[in-house]
Amino acid sequence: MTDPSQPSDRYKKGLAVRRSVLGDAHVNRASANATSFDQPFQTLITETAWGTVWSGSHWTKRERSMVTIALLAALGHDDEVAMHVRATANTGATEEDIREALMHVAIYAGVPAANHAFKIAKLALAERDADNSQMEETK
Repeated sequence: MTDPSQPSDRYKKGLAVRRSVLGDAHVNRASANATSFDQPFQTLITETAWGTVWSGSHWTKRERSMVTIALLAALGHDDEVAMHVRATANTGATEEDIREALMHVAIYAGVPAANHAFKIAKLALAERDADNSQMEETK
């Protein structure tokens, strides 16, 4: 019988993938902010989104990143779009990849959704670049 107080293997795998994509700072923040109310949700997304979908072997993290950005943009999930645009620094997806994903959003989900997502992506990329510049200056 599995001990419910111990994380599953899928959770452990998902946590490693989540950290590799979103970065330790983001995952640590999410973990620190979890309460007894939303901890089951954190476990669910770590096991399913990260431990199953993002851990699959058919697509690369770069490919998953592009599809995720397009889907989130099409559905209007602004905060998640920004988070996943920033995460492209860890997935190998380039600014050109992001642009092409959002061009698909324009055709298949509508120009207004893509227009808004382009604004979000530009801001997220500028913030990421500024953070990287600050880190370089402190070295």
